[in-house]
Amino acid sequence: MMATLRSLSGLLFSVSLTLLGLIAVTFFIGRVVPIDPVLAVVGDRAGAEVVERVRVEMGLHLPLYQQFWDYLSQVLRGDFGNSVLTANPVAEDIRRLFPATLELATAATIVGVVVGVPLGVAAAVWRGRWPDHVIRVVSLVGYSMPVFWLALVGLLVFYAELGLVVGPGRIDIYMEETVPFVSGVILLDSLLAGDREVFWSALSHLLLPAAILGYFSLAYIARMTRGFMIEQLGEEYIITARAKGLSPARVVWGHALSNVRVQLITVIALAYAGLLEGSVLTETVFSWPGLGRYITGSLLNADMNAVLGGTLVVGAVFVGVNLLTDLLYHFLDPRVR
Repeated sequence: MMATLRSLSGLLFSVSLTLLGLIAVTFFIGRVVPIDPVLAVVGDRAGAEVVERVRVEMGLHLPLYQQFWDYLSQVLRGDFGNSVLTANPVAEDIRRLFPATLELATAATIVGVVVGVPLGVAAAVWRGRWPDHVIRVVSLVGYSMPVFWLALVGLLVFYAELGLVVGPGRIDIYMEETVPFVSGVILLDSLLAGDREVFWSALSHLLLPAAILGYFSLAYIARMTRGFMIEQLGEEYIITARAKGLSPARVVWGHALSNVRVQLITVIALAYAGLLEGSVLTETVFSWPGLGRYITGSLLNADMNAVLGGTLVVGAVFVGVNLLTDLLYHFLDPRVR
C-alpha cells in the first residue's frame, strides 16, 4: 500500500511539474513573439495615450515575473482571459470548440487502429512477399504526404468530381444548433436527442476528414505494428507454439499480438494525441469548427489570449493521454505492477 501511495504521489508530482512547465513555456513564448496584444485590441491607428492606458489595463506594464504570477493565478482558476476575435472568454470558446476536434481525432484514430493494426500484422506475417511490399508502400505514402494536400485532393476527387461525400463543414448549415448542447459531440448529442437527420448529416460530413486523418494515422500504426510483430514472430516461444501444432491464426493473434499490446497502446496514444494537436490544417481545409482552426485564426489576428489558452489545453490533453497510457500499463502488463 505504501509503495502504491508513493508511486501515485510521484506520478502526481511529475504531472503537476509538467503542467507548470507547460504554462511557463506558453506564457514566455507569448511574450517574446513579435506581436503586440495591445494593438490587436485597440488597432493600429489608436493614439499613444489609448495604447498606454490599455497596456496598463492588461497588466503588460508590470515586470515579467509579476505578469507570469498573475497569468498562473488566472489559469489555475480556469480563466484564460477574453478573446479579441470573438469577445468571449477563451475558456468558453474552448469548451464549445474542443468537442469538434475530439470527435474528428477519435474517428480518425478508430480508422487508424481498425485498419492499421491488421495491415501491420499481415505485413509481418507475409514479410518479404508482395502483400508486405504493397502495405509498406501504402504506409509510406500515407506517412509522407502532407495531410493538407491529401485533404485538398480528397475534396477535389470525392466531393467536387465524384460527388460521393458532402462538402466542408461539420453539419448542414440549416441544422446547426438544432440539438441541445450536452457533450458538444454532434454524433452523440443527436443520438441523445433522437434526431436521426442531424446524426446522418454530421456523420456524412465527418467521413472524408476522418478518412484523411485516419489514413495518416493508420500509416504510422501499420508501420509500427509490423516492426513489433516481426520481432515477436522470431522469438523462441513462437517457434515452440508452432511446434506444438497451434494454428497460425492462434500463434499470430493469440500469442504474438498479445505480447505487443503494451507497445501498441503507446503508439496509438501518441497517434491520438498527435491528431488532437495536429489536425489544424485539416480543420482549416474542411472548415471544421475545431480547436486547431480556432488557434490558427487567433494567431493570424494576434489574439494571444486565445492562442495561449488553446495551446495550453492541447498540451494538457497530451499529458493526460500519456498519463492514461501509463495507467493502462498496470492493467495489461503484470511486470509493471
